[in-house]
Amino acid sequence: VELQAKLDSLTDEVNFLRCLYEAELNQMQQTVSDTSVVLQMDNNRNLDLNSIIAEVKAQYEDIAQKSRAEAESWYQGKYEELQVSAGRHGDNLRDTKAEIAELNRAIQRMRAEIENVKKQCERLQASIAKLR
Repeated sequence: VELQAKLDSLTDEVNFLRCLYEAELNQMQQTVSDTSVVLQMDNNRNLDLNSIIAEVKAQYEDIAQKSRAEAESWYQGKYEELQVSAGRHGDNLRDTKAEIAELNRAIQRMRAEIENVKKQCERLQASIAKLR
């Protein structure tokens, strides 16, 4: 019974895989039948390797030139972006320096006021000491 169940399971799996295979085969045949191929044949038996090499070299040089131009434009964009960023940071730095200078002036004014208040307190304490 156990072997029969295993046989049935394997048979079902084989049938499923067969159906899947047939569906894929039909799809591939449909794709292949929809594809048209144009074949051009040159019966010239003399291969001119120099012209082939020159053509391949020209293609690679064209690709290299395009890549170089793309890289150059990318680097130029990054350079301009960095310049804008540096300018922005320079402005922020200048603003921060001005703010620090203003805070330092405020600190100096407050220290002077503190000194004046301390002197005033000392004078008042001296006046109180005289009155006692």
